[in-house]
Amino acid sequence: TKPILSRNFINDNFRFLFVTQNLPNNDEKQIFGFYFNEIALVEDSVPFSVQELKSDSRRRFLQRNRETLPETEEKAAVQMLCYWGSPVRDGLGLTPRDGVKHGKCGIKSICPKSPVQDISAGRTSIRFIQDGKVSVLRQSDGGELKQLDLKKVRIRSMVSRADYAVLLDYEGKVLTMMKKSICRPLKGLESKQVIQIACGDQHSMALTNDGQLFVWGDNSHGQLGLGKILPNTSSPEHLLSGIPAAQISAGGGHSFVLSLSGAVFGWGKNSAGQLGLGDTQGGSGQLGHNSLKYEHHPRLVAELWGAKVSQISCGRQHTLVATTKKIYSFGQLENGEITSVPSLVDLPLESSQYTIDKVIAGENNSFVLLCKESALKSRLKPRGIVTLEERMIERWVSGKDAWKIKKREIYKVFSSAASLNGSFLKTSGDAHYQTSEEDCGLDFDRIRKSFARLSVNENAISEATKGALQSLNSNPACPEALRLYLLIPELIRGLHAPQTELIKALASKILQLWPAEYKVLENYWSKLPDSSLQNLVDVFKKVSAEMIGKITATMLNSDKITDLNNFLSILQMLYQVCCRVNRAITKTDFIIHEVNYLLLVLQTTNDDMNNNWMMLNLSGHIEAVQKQRTYYYAILYGLLLYPCIFNLEAKCSYMKSRLWRDSFSLILRRTALTEDCFSQLRTANPEDLSQCFLSVFYTEDMKQTSVNNKDFFYNVFKELCAPESQLLKYNDNETIGWFPTTVQKNIHSFSNCTVVNLPFPLAMFKKLLNIRPSLEDLMELDSALGRSLQYILDYSDDVEELDMYFTITWNGALVELDPSMPGKRVTNSNRKNFVDKYVDHIFNASVEEVFEEFKRGFFSACHTHLVKMFEPEEMRGLLVGNEEYDWDMLKKNTKYETAFYPEHPTIVYFWEVFDELTPDVKKAFLLFLTGFERVPVLGMSAVKMLVTLRPCSTEDHLPESHTCYSRLLLPEYRTKETLRAKLFEAISHNRGFWEE
Repeated sequence: TKPILSRNFINDNFRFLFVTQNLPNNDEKQIFGFYFNEIALVEDSVPFSVQELKSDSRRRFLQRNRETLPETEEKAAVQMLCYWGSPVRDGLGLTPRDGVKHGKCGIKSICPKSPVQDISAGRTSIRFIQDGKVSVLRQSDGGELKQLDLKKVRIRSMVSRADYAVLLDYEGKVLTMMKKSICRPLKGLESKQVIQIACGDQHSMALTNDGQLFVWGDNSHGQLGLGKILPNTSSPEHLLSGIPAAQISAGGGHSFVLSLSGAVFGWGKNSAGQLGLGDTQGGSGQLGHNSLKYEHHPRLVAELWGAKVSQISCGRQHTLVATTKKIYSFGQLENGEITSVPSLVDLPLESSQYTIDKVIAGENNSFVLLCKESALKSRLKPRGIVTLEERMIERWVSGKDAWKIKKREIYKVFSSAASLNGSFLKTSGDAHYQTSEEDCGLDFDRIRKSFARLSVNENAISEATKGALQSLNSNPACPEALRLYLLIPELIRGLHAPQTELIKALASKILQLWPAEYKVLENYWSKLPDSSLQNLVDVFKKVSAEMIGKITATMLNSDKITDLNNFLSILQMLYQVCCRVNRAITKTDFIIHEVNYLLLVLQTTNDDMNNNWMMLNLSGHIEAVQKQRTYYYAILYGLLLYPCIFNLEAKCSYMKSRLWRDSFSLILRRTALTEDCFSQLRTANPEDLSQCFLSVFYTEDMKQTSVNNKDFFYNVFKELCAPESQLLKYNDNETIGWFPTTVQKNIHSFSNCTVVNLPFPLAMFKKLLNIRPSLEDLMELDSALGRSLQYILDYSDDVEELDMYFTITWNGALVELDPSMPGKRVTNSNRKNFVDKYVDHIFNASVEEVFEEFKRGFFSACHTHLVKMFEPEEMRGLLVGNEEYDWDMLKKNTKYETAFYPEHPTIVYFWEVFDELTPDVKKAFLLFLTGFERVPVLGMSAVKMLVTLRPCSTEDHLPESHTCYSRLLLPEYRTKETLRAKLFEAISHNRGFWEE
């Protein structure tokens, strides 16, 4: 009967084509499975090995089905084997001697009669695997190829060194073979499922299916990668956590690992340049690092980064590397030449018709197996580490398999950093080979869909979370190992309940990264899809907000505070990334409003301390309230490190609620206000300036009031900033000045939260925060010059037509913007550099000395952490205010007390008169009420006027104000005309300074 095709599929080990066949003289149906271009009888879905079928049975089966089976082992895959190195028998015993072709550089090639599955070359022998059988070509056997008797063991791969070999069977068991071809199981890895093995002269390596790399043996040259402390170890030691390894290889005294995305790591002996590090000190360069010094820790071969490396193999003192179409070699070559930088191997011209199947570096030989593309597809692929795939998740969320089995699988995958880092790679072409410090190589669409599917099953997502906690125990060794930090937030997105422990572990591990590693992670963050970046922000914002919300209800212990600081540190990092790359995520996405509530509770506590001191003291509660207040201040002080979580209202609230150590007094003569001020500031203790509240006294009456402070700032800055003072260089319309030449003139204005009209551009506030000013800032200072420079950048023709040079005139002096090339011409290629240097000179180079003095004085009186709370725009708004007057808002926010209420005749008269005032007079009233004539940074809504009856007053008295509280003390006027006259007199009254 003709065979019937029943199924074709691929699993982790084999490619199968199942055929159902009624055999002669047998009522039962038998199933034949085709794999690796071979046929094996399958019973109960368990394949027999090829050698277990009698040759005559196989021959009869093939003969009987010649016409019905399109391709069997009778037609072997077309294969080419290239080899070079130490002298060996021509044809290697695989083909007749006359079948050997001789190419360039001593490279020979043959086409074996039977396909070669693997090769391993030791010092005196070469071993081949064909049809799962091992044959050996030994010098002592006269160059004859002899098959080893391994009974029924099918060998998957092997490596040879010196007089022994290490073999791996199809069940994942590791065997060692000594001189007499006796195989023994290797102890120490019995519980591990090994998928790859490698051995050097005196050291060995093993890779398990969950991505763990184990090394053991001699470490005298650093070949174990464990550092210099451990000379050797007989038990397997874990190495390179988190690297999704695709292949491992060991040379005489050196080792290599190839990752799934083509990153190559080498370590150990480098006497022949076999590490490929590109250095020529002290050896031969087999590590490929352009270095000949030994490497005791794994080191990335930078010369191969991005080369799409698919295979790597180590010889005794040389290394082979295969990319998609090319092979590189480094170390001591067969002609004795030493190269420490990967060099291209010149394969025969015929090899261009083949695809590279496998590269093998022997003791002193090199081999390359090449196959036709069609035959290569049917070859047994090397087993790789387990990675997370959609079909796997689909099976976990279904009810088909027992939960016990699925639970074990889920935990195994998610607890392996290597497995996760090798999952969800871009599959479009060779996209994942482009993984670098700029590209993580992950497919985020697949990640989101897969984790969303996984979250359907609550048990599955819960078990995945437990595993992910364990995966974070690794330390990243290359960019590929950082994928884990991008995957776990996506997993958290699908959780049914908050998983603080997982977020805590993630934050802790991120903060333990080295600066170079963190820089790479930042690059990855900056290029995340918007939804993934928003999710990452939300993860840390949500858990932080929850903890801050608990502060007023309970005292957090030190561990909780550490966790909170870690969460907020990550949030601040993400904020800086978003600001730098101008992502769609806004600053408001980072604000935690629970901070405002904490500040409100603090303000209430302060009010209790100030207003109910006596009662609290008598009741014995004063110590508890003081302790609570101290706790709140300590927490808030720590939160200042993360200004992204504060909105502007919270920042201003903290500035006002600070506790001052004491007051710093300025005793001034009204007729020498500026002179006395700077004289006393120059001799002041910097600690007093930064920690004390400024109090102003006048020698005429020595009476200190809040009015004195605000009037002082208003008048002294009015004098200093006047154009006639010549302390500032103003623009043409005298609205913006650059640059102050005195040091300490706006310090205490900031510390004491006073609004004054400082005519500085935004660039000055940027410089205080170490942000470089831009061309846009120059537009504000000198709009004509700014537009001219922008015109140069936008000029569509040849800029040389404008006949411009890197020589400018600034402050009346000629300046060479490029001192190394005086008279340098501006061209299309350097015009951006010209504009950048022009802007830099104006804002930085030309004022470097005076600005540093100004900055030193500024920060001697303002703590850095307070200043850095604010964005440049916010700091300018806090100091300078704005002119966005909203008088309706002032009326809406006004409160009344004592005898007054909104419908009181005097109040009605007041608002009628106020509405009739000119804009300038209204500003004068604002100055009278608050001490500043510009609108505070929070807007008119922050001005909350309280109107109260002036005590013991008559209609002859003028209105008064308490600027500290925006309180208006108004006598009870019976007529509108009287109120208008008295109000005008009050706001026009000389406020007591030196003016006559």
